[in-house]
Amino acid sequence: MVAGDGGDGCISFRRERFVPKGGPDGGDGGRGGHVIVRTDPHLSTLIDYKYRRIIRAKRGQHGRGKQQHGKDGKDAIIRVPVGTVVKDATTGEVICDLSNEGEKIIAKGGRGGRGNASFATPTDQAPRRREKGQPGERRRIVLELKLIADVGIVGQPNVGKSTLLSRLTRAHPKIAAYPFTTLTPNLGVLTYGDKSIVLADIPGLIEGAHDGKGLGYDFLRHIERTKALLFLLDAVARDLDEQLDALRNELRLYYENLATKPSLIAVNKIDLLPQSELDKLDLNPDIIPISALTGYGIPELIKKLLALTETISKGEEDGGKEKS
Repeated sequence: MVAGDGGDGCISFRRERFVPKGGPDGGDGGRGGHVIVRTDPHLSTLIDYKYRRIIRAKRGQHGRGKQQHGKDGKDAIIRVPVGTVVKDATTGEVICDLSNEGEKIIAKGGRGGRGNASFATPTDQAPRRREKGQPGERRRIVLELKLIADVGIVGQPNVGKSTLLSRLTRAHPKIAAYPFTTLTPNLGVLTYGDKSIVLADIPGLIEGAHDGKGLGYDFLRHIERTKALLFLLDAVARDLDEQLDALRNELRLYYENLATKPSLIAVNKIDLLPQSELDKLDLNPDIIPISALTGYGIPELIKKLLALTETISKGEEDGGKEKS
């Protein structure tokens, strides 16, 4: 992206009838336009910038006679979803993290040059010099979107995350009986009375995701922004403890703090177990048995999700008061 160059200053002298010794009146050049990244709550993807590789701000106007200063160049606005991280493509340094609504100048426009009127002094009343405008900044950046949600639904492929999201919210994610149906995160809003929370159906996690296997980083980078996690286990697959350990281990290997986020555990597909196996299923009281397909256990899950997010929000408010 390229910020605008500053406009050049002007060399001019006032020449009018009956105005002897009019003096220098060259105006200054205008500032070049900035390149600004601004969040837009109506956007949810960065698809607009997949093929738009060069973004250029306008240059400042040149100064003119009669001390007319040039107009500043028009800024180039890059509108992005909340949760976008802007990185320098060369160094990998994070320029800004737009986790809340706001904006950031990432390439400054060049300063406008001064006209000869700005150089007039008692000892040099007719200067014949001016400044050229300075060039605007140029830089290559990478835009990366990290999802922001209250609760991220974490589980292995085909465990029923999308079905659960459609059951809890009005979202309509793609649902099919094969792994990696979900290729990008799906969002849904769970509303219960006067309360609501944002849920995210995150692409399935497999062992080795921290090294990029499966959907790898496409999964894990979105988990960073969720306030809490809902571990979803499969009642008919392998041992429940093994499933949970595998999920937590991948989170820990990617980023240690992910494994310590507040969380709930639910076991899905209870409806597929024969009554004999269901009776043998010895679940921890903190684990919620559910069937996303039939709705079994969903009311209890909703209450615990709302209680968890309310506790987190209260903690954030208390922490904010202590800091202030």
